Parts: sequence; structure tokens; C-alpha cells
Amino acid sequence: MVPSSTTLASSLALRGIDRRKFLKFCSAMVSTLALPPKYTAQVVKALSNTKRPILVWLQFQDCAGNSESMLRSSHPSVAEVVLDLLSWEYHEIIMAGAGKQAEAVLERVVRENRGKYIAVVEGAIPLADEGVYCTIGGRSAVDIAREVCSGAVATIAVGACAWDGGIVKAHPNPTGAVGLEEAVPGLKVVNLGGCPHNPANTAAVLTHYLTFNDLPALDQYNRPLFAYGRLIHDQCERRAHYDAGRYVQEWGDEGHRKGYCLYKMGCKGPQATYNCPTVRWNDATSWPVKAGHGCISCASHRFWDTRSPFYERLPDVPGFGVDVPISKIGWTLVGAVTGATVVHGVGQVIREKVRPDDTPPVDEAGAARPSSGPRHN
Repeated sequence: MVPSSTTLASSLALRGIDRRKFLKFCSAMVSTLALPPKYTAQVVKALSNTKRPILVWLQFQDCAGNSESMLRSSHPSVAEVVLDLLSWEYHEIIMAGAGKQAEAVLERVVRENRGKYIAVVEGAIPLADEGVYCTIGGRSAVDIAREVCSGAVATIAVGACAWDGGIVKAHPNPTGAVGLEEAVPGLKVVNLGGCPHNPANTAAVLTHYLTFNDLPALDQYNRPLFAYGRLIHDQCERRAHYDAGRYVQEWGDEGHRKGYCLYKMGCKGPQATYNCPTVRWNDATSWPVKAGHGCISCASHRFWDTRSPFYERLPDVPGFGVDVPISKIGWTLVGAVTGATVVHGVGQVIREKVRPDDTPPVDEAGAARPSSGPRHN
């Protein structure tokens, strides 16, 4: 095992990973973080010289879907994240140890590295009946979360269940399951909603922390703005079909085969904020809407309760609106352009009236341009 004190550059050299692959990874992280390309050099420098932080991954009431998403990712590959960026000390699915040996590792990390390690939590945490519905090594999930996460420099809640309880919290919720923030108030948490989360965003959060020694900017739900700051509807490759009034009417029809908008099939993209259309999945090749299925808004707060039924269409989506004939859209645009032209003309006349005669006219960039002769009012 490569010790945690080893820098990323040394770890890469030991594993025979060339610099081109490393630079490609850094460039991908800068793009995911929605940073200008000039930050690539800063990321490269930080990841090359920073000592690899320790990470522990806790699993509670979950389906292991977020772990599977991370392990099956190849952009960035799990090897790049696990073996290079981090010293991944504890994760029940992938660690070699089990039972008392595994628990001893977690205890050692918390005891010897308090305030230095990063904790990742997957799955909801049950509170009913003193948390008896999820226990590990005889301890309740909430007890483990309090001890481990309170000693972490930062905690990342991956997936819907760890964020807000997810499907486990959905009615009737007999175990009293809740998300991490509700179970352990006061933590410094980054929520990576999604069912499952996108591992590229997890790697990007870690990269941001290692580069700037701080977590990325967060929204009101403590989700990173770079990943959850824009509507899916505004990033979707099917948006042009929505604006033109071309919709899938039923699964498998001609519109479906041609890639028309899935709004009428219940797509929740107009209400969902996520970077699915740009980061994508499976080596960044596709995402649900591109594959032909509407967005179910899985990265939205309490989506199991607030976005279902998943195949029922949303009402009153802003824009041209559904069922608007193309001819009407055309005349609307003509009217808008005409109105804008009239307003511009009136404004120009007013500017000409109030401008002193000795003031030279300017172009759109603000530079003085030669006068075409005297003006007559």
C-alpha cells in the first residue's frame, strides 16, 4: 500500500501512469468544476505536490448504488481516485479486511487523524427505536456517523438517501430514516444528490478541496453550484425540439425515434438542476434523456415524493409552451423583433436629441467615430 504521506506525483510514478493521462484528468476536473481553462495549471500543481488525504466511506441504509457508480466509473477511473488522489482507508465493499480487522482500521483513522480525514456517507440513517434498524459491528448507524463525521475535516453525502433520506424516507418510513444532516446536525457537509450520484462530481469536489483548501460554493441545499446550478432543461440536447413544439407522444413513436422532446412523457428537466447533460455517464457518452428516457429529477430535494408520478407531465413550463403551433411561434418572434426595433429607434432619436452638437458620436464599443456632417434639429 502506498502511504498517505506520499504525494500524488510520487504515487503516479510508482504506478507507471504517464503525465499525459494525469493532465487529461486535471483538465476534465477543471471542466467539471466549470472553471476557466487557465486553472488547469493550478490544479496540476496542487495535485502534484499535495499529500494524499485519508478518506473513509461509510455505508448505511442503501442499495450500494453509489458505490457501484463510483467503482464502475472510468472517467475518471476509480483507480485514479482511489489509488492516486486519496488514501482510501475504509470502505466495506472494496477493502480486504472484514469484521474486527476492518473496524480497527476505522477506529485508528478517527483516533490518529482527527480533523484531517474526509468522510463520505452513503445511505440513509434510521433514528426510530434508537437506530436499531441499521447496525454495524453492534453499533447503530447514527452512533457511527456522529463519531466519524464529527472528526472529519469535511463530509460528503453521496446519493439521495444520504442527502435527504431518499426512497428509504419515503412514506411510510417505518425505520425513521433521515439524511445525514438531519441525523447529525451541525456538520460541514457537501450533498451530492442523485440516484445514484455522478462520480465525476465527487472527484471534482475532492479536486477543488485539494487545490484551493476549501469546499466549492454551495447552494441552499449544500450542493455544489458547479454541478447543481443550472436547469437540465437549459442544457438538454433536445431543447430545440421543445422550443419548436416537437414532442414524443408515446414511447416508440416516430418522434421518439427522431429524438424529440420528452416533456409530454413526464420529463422533469424543466424543474431539475444538475449537470447530467454535460458530465454524462459511461465515459461521458450518454445520459438518461439522450438514451430516450425522461429526467426523473433524481438530484432534486425529496424527489421520490415531490417529482412522482414520474411519467406525469409538468404543468406550465416557461418558454414557448407545449402544443404551440410553429406558425404562432414564428409570428411571436417577428412581433418581438419588430417591437425591439421600434424601441431601439425611439431610443436612438432620444439620444440624438439630448446629445450636445459638439459631442462626437460613438460606436457600440464606445470609441469616437468621425462625424458625417452637421446635424439639423
